[in-house]
Amino acid sequence: MPSLDVARRRLRLSDAHLSVLGLFVEEERLPAELSSALAELREAGLIDADGKIVADLYPLVSTLMAPRVIVRVEVTGPLGVSSNGAVIGDEFIFSHEAWPGSAESEYVPAEPETLVWSLARMVDLHRDFADEVDSSEVIASTMGLFDQVVERMEAGESGEPEAVAEATGAPVRLAEVLAQLNCMWRITVVWKGAAQTDSPGGLSVTALSVWDCGIEGYWLRELPAEPVSDGQVEAGSDLRVRRTSAKELWGLITDLLPDGAQLAAAQPQTTP
Repeated sequence: MPSLDVARRRLRLSDAHLSVLGLFVEEERLPAELSSALAELREAGLIDADGKIVADLYPLVSTLMAPRVIVRVEVTGPLGVSSNGAVIGDEFIFSHEAWPGSAESEYVPAEPETLVWSLARMVDLHRDFADEVDSSEVIASTMGLFDQVVERMEAGESGEPEAVAEATGAPVRLAEVLAQLNCMWRITVVWKGAAQTDSPGGLSVTALSVWDCGIEGYWLRELPAEPVSDGQVEAGSDLRVRRTSAKELWGLITDLLPDGAQLAAAQPQTTP
């Protein structure tokens, strides 16, 4: 069920609830498949008896309807893929986090100064288990071999990395690292920037893909290079990952975002 925590301005909403709210704002016809979501919003008191969206929803709805920057955070782990992120508008910033298996996400207001912290928390960026990190260690292979190793690890062969490497033809080090895989995560940032000749609609896109491998540490995927478009990666595509640190990743997450002037919420313009 959707819900609102007025004291902390938190909201729990599903994609269906957001679709209903967007259609209400644009005064468009509501399709039958969204009738249940509409009923839930009414039951939760988020749409009043007159069919109006309650005032507490307007900061989020206005931001979602006219975003300046969209951040998507995909985390792939044992429970599947969770979609998280943030949306930045002219006046407000909201972060949102999903719970695996739940249709609803929690939307929370954020400030420009806390956005990197929020994104780091979404991917559980934590201190390195090892005292020292060899950031020069690189593993090279192909995406096809990577998929084969992951399939065998998921089938219960994580305790035998050398045997997996021999069976697939993958580097032993790749199998050792993937045997400790906790999750993979990707952060993608999209905003309307200077015209990009290779990007439709003049959109600017930055992205980062990382493996969190527990005691084997963090690994930054350098190839295939992000951002990756649909159909770009094949079995024969080169794979290259480099050992990295939480400190370096914090800086890389920061660098994904537009500069401070673009991130800061714009002040409303007044007519003298």
